Amino acid sequence: MKNVLKVSAVCVYDPTGRLLTVRKSGTSKFMHPGGKPEQGESAADAGARELAEEVGLHVAAAELELVGVWTCTAANESNTDIEATVFTAPGSWAADSVQPAAEIAELRWMAVDRAADFDDLAPLLSEYVLPLLIGSPQHP
Repeated sequence: MKNVLKVSAVCVYDPTGRLLTVRKSGTSKFMHPGGKPEQGESAADAGARELAEEVGLHVAAAELELVGVWTCTAANESNTDIEATVFTAPGSWAADSVQPAAEIAELRWMAVDRAADFDDLAPLLSEYVLPLLIGSPQHP
């Protein structure tokens, strides 16, 4: 039986509509900023906290817009699924307003309609969120 981890993830866009992806240290897959909620923390609170810790963006949890909830294979942990609550951060953010921090090794801004060009995306992003975003109105 697989382990299941609850995580929160946040879509962040730049003014041109590119989506921010991050790669954590010691891993090869790019994903949304985000992570596991702490005890007693809501999914939105976890998303807001992780944005601040991982890329330096400060957004109130109440400002995050729910995109959806999915269960899929974890990108970086064997025999594990994630139950991911995905949000969108309000507005758009200049590329120089985010910096890798905590366990983030690398940032990459990606045009949503060019996602097929990348083979290093986490399953949540490639199998669930991007198909929803492609062809739909952008959030910036």
